[in-house]
Amino acid sequence: MLLGQLIRMARIDRKMTAEELANRAGLSRGLLRRIENGDPGCTLGAVFEAAVIAGVPLFNADERALASTLAANSAVMALLPKSVRTSHETLHDDF
Repeated sequence: MLLGQLIRMARIDRKMTAEELANRAGLSRGLLRRIENGDPGCTLGAVFEAAVIAGVPLFNADERALASTLAANSAVMALLPKSVRTSHETLHDDF
């Protein structure tokens, strides 16, 4: 919902109509309306496209902060298993 509000505020600040933003992003006006209203059923790609065109920063603009976050996340990802298997064991959680 917050990202949708930021997109709408940025669009209005840039004096863009909903139709202009929708056309530039390749979206329908209805989908843009849903994005701006915070509908969680919208695809992430459509939301990001609208945000970028409206001028909403999606990530911290500081390159050092981005690089350190990327390095930290890469270190954590290296420790995670490559795949996850579901357990075939039936759990009895009747307490």
